[in-house]
Amino acid sequence: MRGALRTLVPVVARRLIGHELRALHSLGLWVLRRRHQVPEGALAAAYTGPQTAMMYGLLFVSVVETVGLALVIPWPVVHAILLVVDVYGVVLVLALHASCVVRPHVVGADGSLRIRYGALFDLRVPAATIAAARVDRRYPDGRLLRVSADGVLDLAVGSQTTVTVELTEPVEFVRPLGGPGLARTLRFHADDPRGMVAALTRVGTSAEGHGGGR
Repeated sequence: MRGALRTLVPVVARRLIGHELRALHSLGLWVLRRRHQVPEGALAAAYTGPQTAMMYGLLFVSVVETVGLALVIPWPVVHAILLVVDVYGVVLVLALHASCVVRPHVVGADGSLRIRYGALFDLRVPAATIAAARVDRRYPDGRLLRVSADGVLDLAVGSQTTVTVELTEPVEFVRPLGGPGLARTLRFHADDPRGMVAALTRVGTSAEGHGGGR
């Protein structure tokens, strides 16, 4: 069955369906006030600040559109179909925001790093691979994810990044639509970049003090 699905359904379609299902699951977690895979002792770093107003604005516009079409369209069948589509669109907008809220970046107790963007992107970085971290505010172009030729990955929220992490070696990642990539430097947004950098630095300094190091 799985083999048949992989053959019949393109990888991009499978990825999009998977993102949608994870977003809807995140909406449930948001309602229950739970977070997705944040271990005890780890630091959860939010990153939704720059986009929250925009997401709620988009949600408001979607609701207004749904109500407006419901009042204008006279044909019952067309009205019912568009109502279902519009309501599902509103739910998806809310689910996208919820997925970003319940899936924060994570600094593990062991110094590992996990950077995420909702249900679309998830990259785990082992502690031993992290060479340095610093607060570094930048404004890349409007794309969510960009990788330069020299291996710099920008994961922007609201067209900005606030944390830069240098790695000792490239790490593999998967793009939202399934394409593979390699990154040697990570730039991403955190609402409290100083707190996140402090957590990464504190763990690294503690390891060096015990004869470890990164």
